[in-house]
Amino acid sequence: MAASAGTHLDPSEYIQHHLQNFATKHQTSIVDFSIINLDTLFWSIAMGLVTIVILAIAARAATPGVPGRFQCAIEMLVEMVEDQSKAIVHGNRRFIAPLALTVFVWVALMNSLDFVPVDLPGRIIEWIGLSNTVSHHRLVPTADLNGTLGIALGVLVLMLYYNVKIKGPGGFVRELVSAPFGSNPLLWLPNLLLNLIEFLAKTVSLGMRLFGNMYAGELLFLLIALLGSIWSFGADTTVFGFVGHVLAGSIWAIFHILIVLLQAFIFMMLTLVYLGQAHDAH
Repeated sequence: MAASAGTHLDPSEYIQHHLQNFATKHQTSIVDFSIINLDTLFWSIAMGLVTIVILAIAARAATPGVPGRFQCAIEMLVEMVEDQSKAIVHGNRRFIAPLALTVFVWVALMNSLDFVPVDLPGRIIEWIGLSNTVSHHRLVPTADLNGTLGIALGVLVLMLYYNVKIKGPGGFVRELVSAPFGSNPLLWLPNLLLNLIEFLAKTVSLGMRLFGNMYAGELLFLLIALLGSIWSFGADTTVFGFVGHVLAGSIWAIFHILIVLLQAFIFMMLTLVYLGQAHDAH
């Protein structure tokens, strides 16, 4: 969000200002579950609703005749997801394939918010007169670790659910204490610890991977934005800064399209892999 009129920030303050969330209170510790990042929550839900609307429109507009561009794009996406789920998940995919499709579209839409100019939300908030209420605002939910780990926790719940559903409660517990070293009672504790660490590692890595890539992209957009306004910091290179801003911004935005879609695809694939593993016994 842009600083309010009459306020001058140096480059470091400008970046720090834009990387703060609009939250219920200021965070003073590394972990504080009482804090809610309202902007992350709002845009996650908003993009989730847009995902539902897009897929609902595609389903209702589907026709057996010659498809239009929109229907053709959705059909290609559905076919891609179905092929991947068929190759990875060896079991009933009636829920998993639509889940993977929803995850891909949802994460891609949240990632795409990174293309909105970094100062635009702040300008809009100032224009509607809420700058005194909304001091900070971040658009990209996947550039917030709370958002990505929240989605990853949802995937963890599904992993545990399918493990219990496919193997049964007794079979799942037996697998936890007998794999990978064997069912000898002396090995139950090491097996259990390794399996618990595996579930934890999958969840953390799933959320951290998406967060790291999107956070880095957001930070680069902020650095590029600084190029276009270096006259505000007493530099004599306004023209060069503006040209660098336009060139670097255009090149990075084009390259970032690939990152946005790639990260959504990777998140979807890992979700399928983890749910597929829940269908397989050791």
